Amino acid sequence: MEEVVNTGDAAWMLMAASLVLLMTPGLAFFYGGMSRSKSVLNMMMMSFGAMALIGVIYVLWGWSMSYGTQNVLGIFANPFEQFGLQGAIYDENGEFLPGLGNYPQIIDIGFQVTFAIITTALISGALAERVKFGTWMAFVAIWVTCAYFPLAHMVWGGGLLSGSEDSIAAALFGTVDDGEGGLTAAVHPIDFAGGTVVHINAGIAALVLALVVGKRAGFGRTAFRPHNLPFVMLGAALLWFGWFGFNAGSAFAADGTAGLAWVNTTTATAAAILGWLVTERFRDGKATSLGAASGAVAGLVAITPAAGSLSPVGSIALGVIAGVLSALAVGLKYRFGYDDSLDVVGVHLVSGLWGTVAIGFLGTETGLFYGGDYKQLVIQIVIAVVALVFTAIVTAVIAFALKPMGWRVTDEEEARGIDEAEHAESAYDFAPALK
Repeated sequence: MEEVVNTGDAAWMLMAASLVLLMTPGLAFFYGGMSRSKSVLNMMMMSFGAMALIGVIYVLWGWSMSYGTQNVLGIFANPFEQFGLQGAIYDENGEFLPGLGNYPQIIDIGFQVTFAIITTALISGALAERVKFGTWMAFVAIWVTCAYFPLAHMVWGGGLLSGSEDSIAAALFGTVDDGEGGLTAAVHPIDFAGGTVVHINAGIAALVLALVVGKRAGFGRTAFRPHNLPFVMLGAALLWFGWFGFNAGSAFAADGTAGLAWVNTTTATAAAILGWLVTERFRDGKATSLGAASGAVAGLVAITPAAGSLSPVGSIALGVIAGVLSALAVGLKYRFGYDDSLDVVGVHLVSGLWGTVAIGFLGTETGLFYGGDYKQLVIQIVIAVVALVFTAIVTAVIAFALKPMGWRVTDEEEARGIDEAEHAESAYDFAPALK
């Protein structure tokens, strides 16, 4: 049979994959600017290290664990079935296997590896200025294997948190005929581009690690000011730009759904900036550039699971509330005493939970405010809670298992600066130039 490829869809998905890959260097600038000057290189290296390691791991067993056909208890797929992408690119006739859209599956593989990279890199923001680079890299390899790949399979690969006949959703509300001779859940969980898989996943992992690793020296007494706010703004801009690939690309076609996701992404993000800045203005008396950048990320996080299910007006409501919630949540670390250095918990976990659950209220087809019943809301809460519990347990086990390697640099190295201690470099040379 002659291969049918929609070259427009193929080109769009390759572009979307490239946009999502750009998000991780953007995150490096965002986190790097929020760090102190003696720690900026280490912060950026944590993102680049994740890119390097996961870029290899995903080809070896990541795709197979996430999207292979041999389902293991609905939690993950057999990592050896398509190890090294064997059998994932070509069929028995040497033709490219079809993907989720009208293009080859190899494009989907490229798209999905970028999600694994950015999700894991997000966690690093909770560990700024105190963690050994080698231990971080070991964590990256183990966590992406034991937490990210299984959750991707559970939500997007036909596992327990999907709409399959063996899923939790089917157990709760029954099944219906899928029109192809099989069964599917009567009410499908909605996670358009990664509310559970990306943001709840990374956010709860960040909280667990912050608790296990402990606080920076001087936390609560020292003002850990961002050293370069233009870096933060640049990083936020790159994240926003890349996020169009993240959300609109999750339509898997250059079509109206992609257009809706693009508009909703812009609208929710803009609304979240306003929500954050208004909150700052009433609370602190000033609207800050750091608040604008953080508000943008909060809006992007919240709309991620909902980008294909809301109206643009609904996205405004979603974004404003996300901006307010995250602006308030970033202060919880001082009240409860956990050092989430760069607010991964306050932004990604809080807005990720809100965006996932809000679909049950604001979804234009099944949300309560649009004539739907309670079932979608229940399903959204269930998948959020299961993702929280699963990743919290897995991350805690990994964090304690790596303790013999040593998570933290010495007190002296932390005081001197982790860039020099871990990388023998400094971001800025303030010595006078030789004449």
